[in-house]
Amino acid sequence: MAHNQQYQHQPPSHQIVKTATAVTLGGTLMLLSGLLLATTVIGLVVATPVLVIFSPVLVPALVTLSIIFSGFLTSGGLGATASFVLYWMYRYVTGKHPVGSYQLDMARDKIAGAATEARHKAEQLGHDQTGKGKGKYTGRAGHGGHQVTVEA
Repeated sequence: MAHNQQYQHQPPSHQIVKTATAVTLGGTLMLLSGLLLATTVIGLVVATPVLVIFSPVLVPALVTLSIIFSGFLTSGGLGATASFVLYWMYRYVTGKHPVGSYQLDMARDKIAGAATEARHKAEQLGHDQTGKGKGKYTGRAGHGGHQVTVEA
């Protein structure tokens, strides 16, 4: 509401100047837009026969240049990535704790813990089968899940 009151309290000359400026700027931009459209159409009319005549040469050249450009771009990107990874690894090995090193340490600890747990379970199962766990085993066997009882 205050926004509308601000415009109502301005003198009429201020509003006329703002309107004239907006109309002048808008008209100029519309004129430039029309001129640009006409220039584009004339350029296409002139360039189309040239492009049709030279297309057997231009198309393969354009394909070759795009392959070369994408190869250089990919090579540069991979080189920059490799140099960053080497820099990150250097900082990690020297103990400077780069960004992400905490997550890497957590993942390493999780994997090491899972490997230790798997080793302990394997050792426990090995001891059970070599004589420590003599007795009766009841479990399911095969795809049908038939009950099997084995006595040692």
